Formats: sequence, structure tokens, C-alpha cells
Amino acid sequence: MAKTNRPRRSMLYMPGANTRALDKARSLAADALILDLEDSCAPDAKEAARTNVVAALAEGGYGNRELIMRVNALTTPWGHADLVAAAKSGADGVLIPKVEGAEGVRQAEAVLRDAGAPDDLKLWVMMETPLAILRAEEVAGATPRMAGLVLGTSDLAKDLHCAHTPERLPFLASLSLCVLAGRAFDLAIMDGVHLDLDDAEGFARVCRQGAELGMDGKTLIHPKQLDAANEAFGPSADDLAQAHKIIAAYDAAMAEGKGVVVVNGKLVENLHVVAARRMLDMAEQIKALG
Repeated sequence: MAKTNRPRRSMLYMPGANTRALDKARSLAADALILDLEDSCAPDAKEAARTNVVAALAEGGYGNRELIMRVNALTTPWGHADLVAAAKSGADGVLIPKVEGAEGVRQAEAVLRDAGAPDDLKLWVMMETPLAILRAEEVAGATPRMAGLVLGTSDLAKDLHCAHTPERLPFLASLSLCVLAGRAFDLAIMDGVHLDLDDAEGFARVCRQGAELGMDGKTLIHPKQLDAANEAFGPSADDLAQAHKIIAAYDAAMAEGKGVVVVNGKLVENLHVVAARRMLDMAEQIKALG
């Protein structure tokens, strides 16, 4: 299965220092969870957060949700111990912050490997600095463990000295570069967070924009954002009906030896059938999440 062919419509940050939040996450309609040891945890709470997250992963109960541990950077006092703990934590992936090139990814991978990480433990990278964006291809191809890129638009805005506009024009180049790099290496690409929790209309708009740009889903900071993200990045009933129609028409045409297939006035080629089958497979996986 391709690394990208898994539901990641919603990827919710959960603060590792908050045990109630870690418990509540077991019942939330998120496709994936980022159990966070970094930005959401104060310096004096980071070691406790690490202990909490490892314990929560050991306890389980998260169903089929993808579980990713965001560690602190190796340049911090906590980064090395975070990676050692993550290595055998049972997480599906480890999210590395403050990476600006392939070497940073490989340094983190080396710590994980030395700590006994299994071969199927995946690496994710925060894309949150101008240099990381400019080196997106290098980062994406750093190691076979790579599974995805996560946009850190808040940090990026700080470094770019740009504004969070409703249309996100200052971010479009960065978003597109990450989509290109991610797709070139068959990685998932997750859009950055939306900080205004009371801006439901704006949040729905940027979710639609992210989906149009080709991203797999949205990173979230609050459960109230889950429904809109799941709707924007998931196939609708009309989408699924159209996918079935495309596949049926194409199969019938091939069986009859016809070289041209038209559905609803539009030419259908094999590439459309591949996309339709992928959508139906994704819908089945979403249903399995419960």
C-alpha cells in the first residue's frame, strides 16, 4: 500500500502533559493523533509529558487511529531522550521539528535505530522554516522511513514576516513546494493549523483550499475542528457515486473493445479509474476507523 493511501483527513495535536487530553483522544473522530512533547508543553513539563505519552501508548485503546509522537529537537535538552523513548513506544511514527535538511532527519533516525526502533517506525518532519521549504526535495528523500511532511505555518509566518491572510497567499509557494516534494517521494502532506477557533467559516475555507492543493488532511489544535476537516478532505457521497460510475463505464467499455469512454460528457482514461479506485479504497478505510 502506498504511504499516502491511508485516511489522514484530520491529525489532531494532543498535549502530552495533559493526561485527560490523552485519554479523551481515544474517543475523538480524528484519523490521526500527534501526541506532542514539543510546543504544547512547557519546559518544566516536558519530562512528565514524555512519561505520559509512553504510558498512554502502552495502555492503547486508540483503535485504528494513526499515532505519531512529536519529539523535541535534538538541539534541545530533551530531544535525545524523547527519541530514545519513542523508539520502542509503539507509536506509528515520530514527528521531528526544526529540521532544515536531510542531515537533521538522518541524525534523528540514527538515534532511533541505536535505541532499537523497529523497521516500520516511520519518520515525519515539520516543514516550518524557509530553509526547510527550500530543501523540501532533500528532506522528503532523506530516508526510506519518511512517511510525511507537516506544514508548520505559524513558525513559517514568523520567519517570513508574512501575514495570515484569509486566502493564505503568502504561504502558497511553500505549500505547493511541499506537495511537489511529498508526491515525488510518495509521502503524505499535512496542512498547517488554523489558530482562530471561532472562525468556522475561515477554517472550512482553508480546508477546502488545502484539499484543492492536493494535501491529505489538516493538522488541528482543537476537537471542534474535526468535523469540518473530515468533511473537506474526505470523499462525499456524490464523489463516491461518480467513482463507481467511472469504474463501471470503463470496465464495460474495455470488455466491449471500445477505445473511448465518456461519463457525464467527460472523457475517461485509465488515470481517472486509478483515482476512482483509490477514492473507494480510502472510503472503506475511513469506514473501518469507526
